[in-house]
Amino acid sequence: MTTHEQQHKQQIHHLTELLDVSRELGATTALVPLLERVERAVLLVLNCERSTVFLHDPVGDELFSLVATGAESIRFDAKKGIAGEAFQTKLVVNVPDAYEDSRFNPEIDRQTGFRTRNILTFPMRGHDGRIVGVLQALNKREGLFDSVDEERADTLARIAGVAIQRQMLLDEFAKKQQLERDLSLARDIQQELLPTQDPNVPGYEIAGWNRPADETGGDCYDYVHFENGRIGVLLADATGHGIGPALIVSQCRAMVHTLAMMSDDPATILAQANTFLENDLSGGRFVATVICVLTPARHVARYLSCGQGPLLHYQRAEGRCREVAADTFPLGIVPELGESQSAELHLDPGDMFVLMTDGYFEWANPATDQFGIERVADLIHTHRDVGPKEIINRLNEAVIAFGEGTPQADDLTAVIIKRSL
Repeated sequence: MTTHEQQHKQQIHHLTELLDVSRELGATTALVPLLERVERAVLLVLNCERSTVFLHDPVGDELFSLVATGAESIRFDAKKGIAGEAFQTKLVVNVPDAYEDSRFNPEIDRQTGFRTRNILTFPMRGHDGRIVGVLQALNKREGLFDSVDEERADTLARIAGVAIQRQMLLDEFAKKQQLERDLSLARDIQQELLPTQDPNVPGYEIAGWNRPADETGGDCYDYVHFENGRIGVLLADATGHGIGPALIVSQCRAMVHTLAMMSDDPATILAQANTFLENDLSGGRFVATVICVLTPARHVARYLSCGQGPLLHYQRAEGRCREVAADTFPLGIVPELGESQSAELHLDPGDMFVLMTDGYFEWANPATDQFGIERVADLIHTHRDVGPKEIINRLNEAVIAFGEGTPQADDLTAVIIKRSL
């Protein structure tokens, strides 16, 4: 095996480890076990002898540890030491020789008998960018911590920061026992996961939109940026709506982003995500998901739909919408997706690829008639000359008017990819 092949194999191994960590952190529902899992992840991913998880106490502006390899709980001023510097600057601090650094406090070494050689310290960001704590790795087993370790540490810190912040918020919720406040905050967290802006792709217009039926929902959409100007679109719909499906669909989104670091093929990404979700989900839960990767230079959308459908391909030259059926089962139902392969869809000038969840099709009026696919297709044709964002606005207005006052019963999510004329 060549050196390049070895490096590639090692990279895939570490990315897989990070994905496993992401899954396990998403499933952990108590703070101390969560911190213990983070501590073990640091030891594994960074191949070091010891690690410490420091959380930030905003009341006293202190950093404190509940979990540290081979050490008792520690608490100190958040402005002091190497950990304090990482917290204040929000940057990774790589110390190759601890005893040559004036910020290092050797007192803990003297108390424990441990000898610190080198230290890698990195801040943990929550979903809103706030620093929730600091991770610290001590003594790389071979050599010094390098730029590759820093990159892995940054990825791990992002995963851990969101998981820890989520759990700290959930603990706070439980203490206050304010369900309405909990759901409102959970919705804010989920909305933060949605894209803040649509991608700018030359020759194309892309727009996405989401509105849950409850405070939190089981739908999501997101974008993934690949090389050479390609853009990936994720649309996912977990069974039901509310806090449970919201957690499931957030887990699915995190998996897709991690797997997209290893492959740009929708079939490969979704097959791996399905394997993990099938092990994790129970009680008939599943996630209808579609991934589309647009290559603007070739005007081709490569996609795979796992239970999400129908999708609509508006063909301007034909003046009609073609229904694109789902390719295979939703994620989490069967152990393997079989021989499902990504399909390609060519977009001519004025064509659109419309991805939307069934909340639109199934919105019913007082007579229990559903809005249906045909009305969606007619609306798209009628408004074919406006941009995707405006089409989604018109669609929302149309389903609400059709409902004649019936409440929104399901989450609404849509993404439209339109090739410019």
